This record gives sequence, C-alpha cells and structure tokens, in this order.
Amino acid sequence: MPALILQLTRIGFLVLLCLFVLAAIRVIRTDLRYAGEPRTDGGRRRGGQAAVAQVPQGRLQPSTLVVTAGSLAGTRLRLGPGPILIGRAEDSTLVLDDDYASSRHARLTQQGQEYYLEDLGSTNGTYLDRVRVTTPTPVPVGVPIRIGRTVIELRP
Repeated sequence: MPALILQLTRIGFLVLLCLFVLAAIRVIRTDLRYAGEPRTDGGRRRGGQAAVAQVPQGRLQPSTLVVTAGSLAGTRLRLGPGPILIGRAEDSTLVLDDDYASSRHARLTQQGQEYYLEDLGSTNGTYLDRVRVTTPTPVPVGVPIRIGRTVIELRP
C-alpha cells in the first residue's frame, strides 16, 4: 500500500506542476497581448506601418477627459486648471482599477492652451497613440492615451 500512495503522490505533483505551467503560459500570453501598442485602427495597418489617428487641424479646446476602454469606460472628468493625477492611489484624480497601472502612473497638466502628458516612472509605461511617453508630451484632442488596459482621451 505505501508504494501505491507514493506513486499517487508523484502523479498528483506532476498534475499540479502541469497546471502551474499552463497557468504561467496563459498569463504570459495575456501580458504579450496587452504589451503591444494600443490599436485604434481596428487592427489594420496601412502600408506596413501603424495608421495614425486623424485629428482635425482646428484648434479644439479640450474640456473633458473621457475613459474609452477599461474597467472605468464611460467615466468623464471635467478638466480644470490643476493637474490630473492618474493611477491606482486613492488620492489620484482618476483612480484606476487596473493591475497594469502604477499607484502614481501619469500626470496631465495644462500649459497655456495645451495639455501635456507625463509618465511618472511607471513600470509598464504610458502610451500616447502607440508611442511610449518618456518626456512631457502635448496631447491633441481625440488621441488615445493608454495606461495598462485603460484608454482615455481628451474631448472638446
């Protein structure tokens, strides 16, 4: 009987090991799927390059920050004179419920008539229209900002 118990224990550990490896592969696949740059063109590419979002050239003044994708989709924030902190921290202006967002992820600030996006040293980065933000960058109206699985836009 002890040999049978030992053999069943070995098989049980082997099954658990296989389940662990499959779970790890699933997490890696999910991470790789969302690690790519956000796509706003329905997954199509033009001429082998990423399609650039078309934004009207008129001077539209943003007045609202809108969450277009993620767990807070549909949320709207009225823009004001102060900075907008984005992250998981409870004292952020826009508190994200996103495992891929840092507690202090990014900041939107108004300088003159434009808003600038700044990454605050986040782990997974902040993307403005598929380009990683490394320095304070002006944000045009309607261009998507991706923070983890959350996508936000400035709207007039």
